[in-house]
Amino acid sequence: QLSEDRPSHILVPAIHRNRAEVRDLFRAKLGADLPTDEPAALAGAARVYLREKFLTTKVAVSGANFAVAETGAVCVVESEGNGRMCLTLPEVLVTVMGIEKVLPRWEDLAVFFRLLPRSSTAERMNPYTSLWTGTRPADGPQEFHLVLLDNGRTEVLKDKVGRQALRCIRCSACLNVCPVYERAGGHAYGSVYPGPIGAILTPQLLGMHDQNANTLPYASSLCGACFDACPVRIDIPEVLIYLRGKTKHPAMESVGLKAVAWAMSDPKRFEMAIRLGRRGQGPLVHDGTIRWLPGMLGGWTTARDAPALPKRSFRELWREQNGRPS
Repeated sequence: QLSEDRPSHILVPAIHRNRAEVRDLFRAKLGADLPTDEPAALAGAARVYLREKFLTTKVAVSGANFAVAETGAVCVVESEGNGRMCLTLPEVLVTVMGIEKVLPRWEDLAVFFRLLPRSSTAERMNPYTSLWTGTRPADGPQEFHLVLLDNGRTEVLKDKVGRQALRCIRCSACLNVCPVYERAGGHAYGSVYPGPIGAILTPQLLGMHDQNANTLPYASSLCGACFDACPVRIDIPEVLIYLRGKTKHPAMESVGLKAVAWAMSDPKRFEMAIRLGRRGQGPLVHDGTIRWLPGMLGGWTTARDAPALPKRSFRELWREQNGRPS
């Protein structure tokens, strides 16, 4: 939030920044005197800043991990404790939660209390678990509003294959084992939900007509590691294949893919394409990488830099050393 950046991980939003970057950000935005980037020093600076905010804020907006229909209780689980301060200190509390997070009974909530911390942070239980059912005189917020968010969820629920994505408890276990997420990072998904769960949840919430969302089901190697790691047994590979079958490719994209296939299906055409690309990349290369590509190719560089084409390809080096084509 301080850097006006987007989160790249469900559980650890700033995982793409190192300690030195966080220290520099605290110095610039908070005016904190931080001679070191040790975690304890960074946590102390954040604590001083946030305490003042919590004590002076009149209205707070929070999310929720679960709700219990049996009693109307709302639940937040966390590791830091700042969520509890947000829930208890302001005069007005507004909680926004998806309708899929409502559980029938307290007995059901107990299961997820054991399941979520083990799958997200490898803890036996969460350090902070907050439950509330409304307002109390002279204690906590004096005004409470609960917003139940649909935002396409009832449509997802109608789909017999895709509806299993709504079982997600946001533990991030699938992100931590996904090779595509590891290489591309969370920002490459262009979505609130990155990783394997985002690749099946975002297209269903936004609709397969969304130009960004309808490509997410292809952001997977279908290795199945996400399914093995998922604590609620969402068959992510099954939903990915199902959504791929519903994707409609634009005419220009189909033409482009056919052109690439034609060039790469013949060694001579492939080498010619490499030589042309090598000559045309000159103005775009900076420090050995291409940070921007024009037109339809721009999608490759929106989240990550592309490596520049080398001066000589592997085939050319092989030919020089062995005297025959590879």
